[in-house]
Amino acid sequence: MSIGDSSTPLGKVRGLGAARSGGGHWMNEQIGSIAMVLLSVWLLASLLWLPSLDLRTLTEWLRSPLGAVPMALFVILSFIHGLGGLKVVVDDYVHDEGNRVACNIVLLFAAVGGASFALFALAKIAFGADA
Repeated sequence: MSIGDSSTPLGKVRGLGAARSGGGHWMNEQIGSIAMVLLSVWLLASLLWLPSLDLRTLTEWLRSPLGAVPMALFVILSFIHGLGGLKVVVDDYVHDEGNRVACNIVLLFAAVGGASFALFALAKIAFGADA
């Protein structure tokens, strides 16, 4: 009897999807979504607990590690999550291979550029640059 014959039905089909790699992509999406929900709850709760939402209060909040580090994670995960979602839309609806590659490259540059600007602005605030 071979090893394949004695394994469970799930073990026989694991990794045999259409692309043989969809499980890892799906798991990354799920973990990223859970992290985004947790960070979104953190952001809303943090903003509600602040005494006011004026520039001075928000700047003080983002200068603390408890404000800046989760905000940086929120920015990074937001752009990664958004890029992943837009790539799926492009892959599903852009049928010409050249256009699909071009769209994905433009999306990647836009995501990296947007995240870079957001993280630079956050770093300026967090490390004490005056507004």
